[in-house]
Amino acid sequence: MNANQYKESLKESWDKYSLEEQLANIGAEVGRSSKWQNKDQKLFEGAKYRALELFDLTMGDSRWKGHLKEIALVRELFCEASEKGKIYETTLKDLERYFIPFMVISRKLAA
Repeated sequence: MNANQYKESLKESWDKYSLEEQLANIGAEVGRSSKWQNKDQKLFEGAKYRALELFDLTMGDSRWKGHLKEIALVRELFCEASEKGKIYETTLKDLERYFIPFMVISRKLAA
């Protein structure tokens, strides 16, 4: 499977998830980013890239157009925290806590 086929396959499956499930999956990658930040650059960058890809897929999902501002803001906070920026003073650990409710709801939906 080439990169374009992978992205199309991911988009098709991603569009089947609820907003809570999408955000829970983003939260998992944010958690991985947090875990590997300052420990393993390769694993950190991989998790960061996957989180950004999932943010973009979620923002491109027309069902969530009423939530675009919030999703875009969280994406911006993630980018800034990934670079240890001082503008918002938000850490990846802070963002992990933001995603916990979505993970809980997602688990309940799967049960």
